[in-house]
Amino acid sequence: MSFKRTLALAAALVMPLQAIAAEDPMKVGFVYVGPIGDHGWSYQHDQGRKELEAHFGDKVQTTFVENVNEGADAERTIRRLAQAGNDVIFTTSFGFMNATARVAADYPDKTFLHATGYKRADNLGTYLSVTYEGRYVTGTAAGMVTESNVLGYIASFPIPEVIRDINATYLGAKAVNPDVELKVVWVNTWFDPAKEADAANTLMDQGADVIIQHTDSPAPLLAAQKRGVWGVGQASDMSHFAPEAHLLSVVNDWGPYYINTVQAVMDGNWESADYWGGIHDGVIKVESISDRLTEEQRAKVDAMIASIGSGEFHPFTGPIKDQSGTLRVADGVEMTHEELATMDWYVEGMTATIPK
Repeated sequence: MSFKRTLALAAALVMPLQAIAAEDPMKVGFVYVGPIGDHGWSYQHDQGRKELEAHFGDKVQTTFVENVNEGADAERTIRRLAQAGNDVIFTTSFGFMNATARVAADYPDKTFLHATGYKRADNLGTYLSVTYEGRYVTGTAAGMVTESNVLGYIASFPIPEVIRDINATYLGAKAVNPDVELKVVWVNTWFDPAKEADAANTLMDQGADVIIQHTDSPAPLLAAQKRGVWGVGQASDMSHFAPEAHLLSVVNDWGPYYINTVQAVMDGNWESADYWGGIHDGVIKVESISDRLTEEQRAKVDAMIASIGSGEFHPFTGPIKDQSGTLRVADGVEMTHEELATMDWYVEGMTATIPK
């Protein structure tokens, strides 16, 4: 066999292998703090994963791990996904932050994205949905429909994300109803239907006739419907669980962010950043607003959604004082992302306390 024919044969054998390699899908991993059946936060992230798959087809291969504890389990899970060859890894809970940062440092050739955190590196970015925009709209609606002037908020953990959403709810309600009060019960869990239902009943026993939740099961809505009061859906559209009680749902749509991020990694132009997605880009949606609202009430809710979405109104625009009466945000000034990301205080008028 001539030398040229030998080279040609070798090339013929190599080319199919190169073609196969070129067609290998990008592997994308997801880590969820709750079950994908929670119908809340983890469920919506998994819907985003499915949108990613539908968009890219066989160009991506995704995997997910659910019910991951925010501790040593998180680091082990994230590390396993990196070792398994995942090119992009999304970790979707605040408590995964330190674990994500440690694993990212050990795998500089992979891309990591952490939801709701603040630690970044060249290969580690952060992202969150600006849920406080939806919460302000929630407060607007709740402040108008309440008859007792008492709203109830089921809070998960005392982290900035939850604290600023409580503040946004109260500010939105106070703007339309100066007499409103917002009571808070902390449950120290993201998903525990029994605890969530107990918290809802505690708040209703204290006079709350609108139940708002920062937890992920539909249990609070079901409890609200059982006792004939309003409830608000968390992360996904929960209207079908308790249609008589449902006021509205603040929905996270992660699909566009996941698609755009993976595309950027594919194209080689992804850069670490802190992404905040809100009403304006469809990451936050207010859905299934109750038809029991009057025309005037619905018009005010729609106007607030439009105003926030256009950027005309920012929920955290001064003057804003804290509980002690100290001016935190000057008149006409909008809080920055950095300030919002570290919020650890309640606004003036809140009577609840933040656990230490």
